[in-house]
Amino acid sequence: MDFYMKLPRNRKEFSLFIFIVSVLSVNIIAPLISCFEMGFSFETWKQTLGILPFMWVVVVLLVLLTNSLASKVTGILISEEDSFSAHMIINTLVNVMMMSIVLSVVGVWIGTKTISWFPIEHFFYKWPRNFTISFLVEACIAQPFARLIILKKHQVQDRQLNVH
Repeated sequence: MDFYMKLPRNRKEFSLFIFIVSVLSVNIIAPLISCFEMGFSFETWKQTLGILPFMWVVVVLLVLLTNSLASKVTGILISEEDSFSAHMIINTLVNVMMMSIVLSVVGVWIGTKTISWFPIEHFFYKWPRNFTISFLVEACIAQPFARLIILKKHQVQDRQLNVH
């Protein structure tokens, strides 16, 4: 029942879900990683705000590119009989792993507005932190909130169907 109630049922709901998750994620993860990198200050936060729209577009495109593969990998790692929570955690883990690998490099390029070897050279130092921040935000904030919105939307729709 959780799969039916808490996950998108069609493209419109999928778009809503992606919108909610991506907006929350970009607005939390990018500033956090930037602050860990450059220091926690109002200036760092202000500077990060300037790149968020472009970062959001990249994140949405990356989600669309990785979602199918992440679902396939999730299907390999766990069985259909496993719980909804298990599916969500593993899917989030796989999605975040794939996206954080790319964004640990591309995100630096976007943030610095420069393509350089720096994020590649420092990848193994930065990626574990970036992955951890991203996974915690996705697993504890962004995706649960988006699933709650989808659940409430479905509950309203189901009530309307039962009334008529």
